[in-house]
Parts: sequence; C-alpha cells; structure tokens
Amino acid sequence: MSAGSARFAMFLIVVLTVWTAMHAYVWWRLAASSAVTAVVPSRVLLALFAGLWLAYPLGRIFAHRDVTVVGYPLEVAGAAWMGALFLLVMAMVAADVVYLLLRLGTALLARPETGDLTGGFRPHGPAAVLALALATVGLVQGLRAPAVSRREVALPGLPAERDGTVLVAVSDLHLGTLLGERWWQRRVAQIEAERPDLVAVVGDLVDGNAEHVERMVPALQRLRAPLGVWAVTGNHEYYAGLDHSVRVLEDAGFAVLRDRWQEAAPGLIVAGVDDATARRQFAPQGASSAGLPASALELALSGRPPGATVLLSHTPWAVEKAAQLGAGLMLSGHTHDGQIWPFNYLVALQYPFVGGAYEVGGMRLIVGRGTGTWGPPLRLWKRSEILRITLRSGG
Repeated sequence: MSAGSARFAMFLIVVLTVWTAMHAYVWWRLAASSAVTAVVPSRVLLALFAGLWLAYPLGRIFAHRDVTVVGYPLEVAGAAWMGALFLLVMAMVAADVVYLLLRLGTALLARPETGDLTGGFRPHGPAAVLALALATVGLVQGLRAPAVSRREVALPGLPAERDGTVLVAVSDLHLGTLLGERWWQRRVAQIEAERPDLVAVVGDLVDGNAEHVERMVPALQRLRAPLGVWAVTGNHEYYAGLDHSVRVLEDAGFAVLRDRWQEAAPGLIVAGVDDATARRQFAPQGASSAGLPASALELALSGRPPGATVLLSHTPWAVEKAAQLGAGLMLSGHTHDGQIWPFNYLVALQYPFVGGAYEVGGMRLIVGRGTGTWGPPLRLWKRSEILRITLRSGG
C-alpha cells in the first residue's frame, strides 16, 4: 500500500470512529432522558440508532456498485440523518452544559430552601426536538435552488475592451447519485440566465464515482460560454480517480487547468492548479504537508503575457503566494462555508478563508460556499451559491 493510500485508509478509520462516537453519545443522552424513553423504549432506540449508523455507509457501498434500488433510498436517508446527527450532537453538548451549570449552582448554594436547581429536569429531550426542527429547516434550505451572488471586481491589467466581462463560477457540485442529471440541467439553466462570457468550475464537480458522472457527459456538454468553460480538480476528483475524472471533464468540453495558464482572450488569463487538500493527503511519505507546493503556483502563473489573471484553486490555501505571483482574482471553494451552522466555526480552524470575499496582498479572493452539497443535503443558514462576477478594468 502506498503512503497516500495508507493515509487515506487512516482518514476513513478516523471518520468511521467519529461517526460511531457521535451515534453512541446521542443515544446515551437520549436513553438517559425519561421524556424520550417514555415515547421510545430504550431497546427500540438502540435498534433505531444501529440502523441509522449503517444507512449512509451501506447506501454509499450499494450506490458505488450501481444497486440503486436499495442504495439510493439508503443514501438519501443516511445523508439527511448525517446532518440531523450533527445538530443533535451540538444540542446534546449544549444541554449537558446547561445541566452541569444547574448542578454546579445547586452544589455551590447548598441551601435546603433552595433545593435542586434542576428540579429533576433534564434538558436533553427539548434539545433533541430543537435539533430536529433545525434539521428540517436545513433540509428545506438545502433543497432550494442555489442563490446567485453578484459581485464586481476591478482587475489590474484588464484591457478596457474587456470591461464588463461576466464570469460565472460554480464549485462543489458533487454530481453523482444524490445530485444527478436533472439537478445539473436546472443549474445549467441558471448559469445560462446570467449570460456569462466565461464559466469557471472550481473543483469537486465529481463526487465519489467518476463512472456515474461519465454517463452525464452529454448533459455536461450543454454548458458553454463564448470565452470557454474552465475547470480545475478538487479533492473529490482525486477520490474518484484523478485520471478518470479529468477525462470526464475534458469529454464535457471543459478546459482543465492543471498547474498551467491559458489566455481566454487577449489580456485575460485564466490559470489553475490541482487541488491542495488532495495533494497533501496523497503526497509521498516524507514530503511536505503544506498542501499546495510553491512550484505548482509558479508553474501555473509563470510566463504569462501582459493582462489580468484569474486563478482557480479549489482549496483556499497559499493565498498570499498567489498574490505575490501576480494573480488579480483567486476563486476557490471546498469549505462549503461550513454548510451547516455551527460547523463553519470548526471549518475555519483549518481554512481561515471560509467563505465570502477577501483582500489579500492586493488580490481579491472569493471563496464560494458551493453550488451543491456534500453528505447531508442540508444548508443552515446560507443557501448554495452560484457566483456571478463582473470584471472591471482599471483596478
């Protein structure tokens, strides 16, 4: 087994461990609540959690093997449950904090007339109801069409005749079994309605199975723009098989930028790099863990003709280096802006540029929150997003 494969196997082990721990914790807290067990007996609750634990992994396995009759409903149910489980964990932790504070207050006061400040009340049942209500809101939000976020960016070096050029960017589409051809066709209609001059696909168009997306190539080919459709790889293109995923993108008619640049029009350069997150995960043993090597950015940005440069990089890392090398606008995704609040605070620990627009070293960075969803089909509180960027000269 290669070093990259070993690290990925370790990643899967960690994910399954966390998945198991989350189920065990929520079950433990709910099983200790008399308000919950009065409605759902403990044994039934245990069997329910065991089934929910299995749903998503089994759904993914069946879907990967094209057993859609069983796999699709399991994957849908498991994915929705994944989002609900995260909110339940957050709610249970908050309930534990409240309960412990009440118990601490009782211990500190220690007066008979005060009594137990908890009054025998455990807040875990109401917390579970609140979490499931939020999950319902998130599911409705996640199923809505992506919002179109409109921005203007002044690009140094952009010729006057290119002023007003419209760039539409999408990222994190995660096409596959959950988000399929019909969903994609609706996104193409949304993009076309914005009348783009060029389109950027900023990684993770493929979810986990390149074969599923390969069947959608005729539908992918519908996406066109006068100055081209430009794409870079995301970490999921690596997971699905990098060569196969790149071939699917190229068959769709997209210009795939792998550590290189190309002139979309005189004075407007589009550059792109392979994904930094995947590079770090699949790097050979002993290699730098910095993610995106400086050499990749240098390859992508060196030797450019005069003009303005738009850099596509799925993961928003090495931002300062990109600015130093002369990119005027950097477009990224990957973070989903947390996708489900309050997960965005955890994401920000590893990805400081978690979502929105930033100014770094004179360069504008825009991190899209994703056009699709990954895992849970939930969004709380921000909808999925398509970026419509009007480029202005004279920046």
